[in-house]
Amino acid sequence: MRGTGCESASRMMIVTSSPWIRFGLFLAAAFFAAVLTAFAQPPTAATLPTDRLLSEPGPAFRIDDHQLPNPLTLIAYGDQRFTDPANTRQTNPRIRQWLVKQIAKEHPAAVIMNGDVPLAGNVANDYVVFQAETKPWRELHMRVFPTLGNHEFRGDPQAALEDWWNAFPEMRNRRWYSAQLGSRVYLIALDSDTSLLPGSDQARWLEKQIDGLPPSIDFVIVTLHHPPVADIQQHIEVDHNPRPNEIALRDYLSKAARSCHASLLVSAGHIHNYERSVVEGVTYLVSGGGGAPPYFVERTPEDFYKSILFPNYHYVKLTVEKDRLHAAMYRVENPEIENLTVELKDSFDVVLKPHSLP
Repeated sequence: MRGTGCESASRMMIVTSSPWIRFGLFLAAAFFAAVLTAFAQPPTAATLPTDRLLSEPGPAFRIDDHQLPNPLTLIAYGDQRFTDPANTRQTNPRIRQWLVKQIAKEHPAAVIMNGDVPLAGNVANDYVVFQAETKPWRELHMRVFPTLGNHEFRGDPQAALEDWWNAFPEMRNRRWYSAQLGSRVYLIALDSDTSLLPGSDQARWLEKQIDGLPPSIDFVIVTLHHPPVADIQQHIEVDHNPRPNEIALRDYLSKAARSCHASLLVSAGHIHNYERSVVEGVTYLVSGGGGAPPYFVERTPEDFYKSILFPNYHYVKLTVEKDRLHAAMYRVENPEIENLTVELKDSFDVVLKPHSLP
C-alpha cells in the first residue's frame, strides 16, 4: 500500500539527511553551476560568429593602374595606438603624430596598418583622434587599409567591431578582405583575432584568394596583427611569441608559395619593434613601431635585422619596381631630440619568381 503524504515526507527527510547524499547533491549543483557559468562567459573576438561576414572570392577592392602612381609606393607599419594625446604612458603621441606627417611626405598610394590602430577599440574617441591626426593623409587622398588587432577588440567585442566599422565604413561586415592594387600587387588583410586554422571560414577564404590570383599579380602582401614568424623570446614578452593560430598560417603559406606564381611578403605587428625573416621563400616582417611603448627583442640567428639600437619607432616603404618589390625600413634616429629625423636602417628586395620575369 502507498504511504500517506506524511510518511513519504518522512522518508525523504531521512534520505536527504544522509551526509553522503547531501555531499552528492552539493557536487551535482556545483557541476551544473560551472556548466552554466561556462556557457554564460562573455563573447570574445575569437568566439564571435564569422559565417555571415562578407567573404566573397576575388578582391573586395580594386584600384586600376591609371589611378595609382608609377612607381607604386606603399607604407606598412603598425601599433600606433591613437588615443588622447595626454596619454603618454600607453603610447607616444609625439612620435605617433610625427610619423603620420613623415609618411605623408613619402606620398605613398596607400598605408597598410598592421593592427592596434586605436589604443582601445571600445573608446569611440580613439577613432576621433585617429581621424584628426591622420588628416594629412586624407588631404593627399592616400588610401588606408586597416587590419584588426587585439586593441581593436577591447571591451565588448561586437560593440568594438561596430566602432571599427564606423571608423572604416568601407569595411562594414568584413573582418578580412583583399584589394588589388593595379595589375601587379594584391593585398590580403587577415584578422588574427579569429581562427586561421585549417577549415575555418577565414582559412578557406584565404585559400580561394591565393588559388584565384590573377595571372598578372607579381606580389602578394599579407597583413595581419599577430606575427606568424618572430624572434622566439625566452625571458621577456614571451606571451608575444607566435601562437598556434598564426603558425598554422605560416605553414599554409609555406605550402602555397611552392605553387603560387606570385612572391609573398607578410607584414605583421603586435611586437613593438622591427624584425625580418624568410621562411621557405616567404618574407616575414614584424613592423610594430608606430608609437606604442617599444619592446626590447632578443634577436635570434634567423632574424636578418641585426642592429642593437633601441627603440625602433619606424615604418616600411614598399616600392614596386620592374623585377622586384623593394623594401626600406626608416627608423626614427633619436626619439628624444627636438627635431626628429629618420634613417634608413634596413633594406631588402622581394624578387619576382623566375617564370614571372619578362
